[in-house]
Amino acid sequence: MSGAIYWGLWVLFRLLGSLFFHFRTDGEQLFPRTGGVIVAANHASYLDIPLLGCAIRRRVVFLGRASLFPNRLLSWALQSLGWIPLKTHRLDRRAFGVALEHLKSGTPVVIFPEGTRTEDGQLQPGRPGIGYLVEESQCQVIPVYISGTFKVLPMSAKRPRLFPVSVSFGKSIDFPKNDMISKKQEYEQIGRSVMEHVAQVGGTSSPYHDMS
Repeated sequence: MSGAIYWGLWVLFRLLGSLFFHFRTDGEQLFPRTGGVIVAANHASYLDIPLLGCAIRRRVVFLGRASLFPNRLLSWALQSLGWIPLKTHRLDRRAFGVALEHLKSGTPVVIFPEGTRTEDGQLQPGRPGIGYLVEESQCQVIPVYISGTFKVLPMSAKRPRLFPVSVSFGKSIDFPKNDMISKKQEYEQIGRSVMEHVAQVGGTSSPYHDMS
């Protein structure tokens, strides 16, 4: 039943996106048709989740902040549709364990490496969690840039505004294991590399350009 609801919502948000936000996608052909893959996207708005979801023509699961939906009934409903609640104040091995099981079963997993929405519209550095997920799964990463959602519904807004939104997919990235450095360093390097690729896909500044 959750499958029918998922695809019903997929169609609904796709239609609403096209109607109100001139929603479009770019590079959909780069998304693998089968197999587990990690989808790493920038995070600017609550709208990122439904609009990214309806940009992908496969059923996906999302890693998202556990406190995002505190209502128990809503939380249960969203988890049945594929939301994995993630505790962001530490490395949540339980949540990442669930994500790894999905990847092993061939289901794409979406993660926002920045960990939270941007306050100014600029990309933020990637957190180590994306590195842990990549290193443990050894799955390819698809960098994605979501454009326009910050202008539609930024963190400070009370209601959405009409503005074009697009989702752009980049080429997949492989991250072979590196035994020459510590796990912490490896996670940090992967997080940095992923966010730099996301910036390239979006044609915007890397969150590390002032940190070099």
